[in-house]
Amino acid sequence: MTSPEPVFLDRDGVINENLKDYVRSLSQWTPLPGVFEAMARLCAAGHPLIVVTNQSGIARGFLDEAELARIHDRMSTMMLHAGGSFAGIEHCPHAPWDGCSCRKPETGMVDRALKRLALPERSGWIVGDAETDMELGRRTGLKTVLVLTGRGRAQLDQIMRDGGPHPDFVREDLGSAAGLILGQESE
Repeated sequence: MTSPEPVFLDRDGVINENLKDYVRSLSQWTPLPGVFEAMARLCAAGHPLIVVTNQSGIARGFLDEAELARIHDRMSTMMLHAGGSFAGIEHCPHAPWDGCSCRKPETGMVDRALKRLALPERSGWIVGDAETDMELGRRTGLKTVLVLTGRGRAQLDQIMRDGGPHPDFVREDLGSAAGLILGQESE
């Protein structure tokens, strides 16, 4: 029997509301309905959950690493209360113009998590609301699920119009994506 595959999750727009001017503080961080229950279901089935999030607000001076840690601590605590946990939370603090290897769609965050957690390469899922998440999935061999929360609807329209990296699956939200990953929904 194979072990459950890792599930990589974008944060803003998938787990919490995506704000146009960035989530800059813990007081602005608002989880989307049902996300912790969905993630707890994945955890209960043995899927390691890893958050991979671009946080260029740090490079832009909108928040610092300490405030980001407070947000992620709250998110992790809420996850524990729901009955699950994150195997990891990876973030890229760089601006788009920095040319780093970790800002999605670059693969640095996934690569770090796979190495740290000793997980197999080119196996698993990525759930995101943006074209960059789909491109990251393509580059790392992950099955891609575009959720229509956050920027998802607009990003899907853009992908269809411009021919960007098409998602393997499109789902309404993280709860529906979890159902797909768990085999509770048809592909």
